[in-house]
Amino acid sequence: MELAHLSLIKKFRALTLISTMAFICPIGAAGQSTPPSDPPADWGPTAIDYSNVPYPYPVEYLDVSLNGEDYRVAYMDVAPVGQPNGQTVVMFHGMNFFAAAFGVTMKALTEAGFRAIAVDRLGYGRSSKPTIHYNLHMPARHTKALLDELGIEQTAIVGHSMGGMVATRFASTYPETTTHVVMVNQIGLTDSRHGRAWTDPEAAYQSALRTSYRSVLSGHVRYYPRGWKPEYLKWVKYQYGLTLSGHWPQMAKVRAAQRQILFEDPVVYEWQHIATKALVIGGAEDRLVSDYPAAARHVAEELQNAELFIFPEIGHAPAFEIPDQFHAELIRFLESDPNEPADQEWRESNVGRR
Repeated sequence: MELAHLSLIKKFRALTLISTMAFICPIGAAGQSTPPSDPPADWGPTAIDYSNVPYPYPVEYLDVSLNGEDYRVAYMDVAPVGQPNGQTVVMFHGMNFFAAAFGVTMKALTEAGFRAIAVDRLGYGRSSKPTIHYNLHMPARHTKALLDELGIEQTAIVGHSMGGMVATRFASTYPETTTHVVMVNQIGLTDSRHGRAWTDPEAAYQSALRTSYRSVLSGHVRYYPRGWKPEYLKWVKYQYGLTLSGHWPQMAKVRAAQRQILFEDPVVYEWQHIATKALVIGGAEDRLVSDYPAAARHVAEELQNAELFIFPEIGHAPAFEIPDQFHAELIRFLESDPNEPADQEWRESNVGRR
């Protein structure tokens, strides 16, 4: 039965790749929408605490302390909808999103029996927005404190984009807590300090202050090589809305400090030390990374026990572009035995090879 089940899984994965390629339309194809060139007139400010931004599930808070100051970390903790499988998944968002962006993934996971937790990292969403020097140790430590508070001894970790860097740091810091680690179109795949000068925080802040609707929009448009969909616009709305708030100078400092993490706190030297069962997964046409398939393959080769899965012609946000295919592959991996070796078939393939 186990062999038959494994065979079915492999057939489904192959069909997933084929169906992904079969239904891709070229950019500009009929039926695709175009985002507005200017912000809609009815858009208003986004509150600094995101109190006027809808979340798909109830939000709870963890009290944390940094440098003698007290802050709050917001999170959603959703129980399984169907038969519980006893597993928990914690999710970390990227630079231009926040925990609510995992709504579609949380739904898929809880319907599959997982307990799903999505965290707003400090400086994002409904969490506190201190103007401090940020690093990746902070969200890793805060998440471990949250798990301890909730009585969760082991969990799978999923990180998208910059959240993949957090997932790396968490898995390398707390291996005994991490059953699986998933890096979805992770950024920070190289050490960007080589041949590049450090940016003074004031210059970074002044650059962030110049954020406009069009700069935010262009950042989101490049996530989707298959073209724009109207449902993507709300993420632009929430991010751009921060610039309309009276708290924008504070938020601009927070944004600038978060961007500095990419330069000041690389994770590229940690992959080789991670023995946790890992999945490196993402869209091949990620415009945020130069040759993402090759970079992703390098990460998988550095990790001690990793699988690699690349969706052809998909961009930086596969959970939005192809939710069914992406979540099927994610759940397949998370349901796998963490003590069994990761599938190594990718090593014999040409995926990611230059």
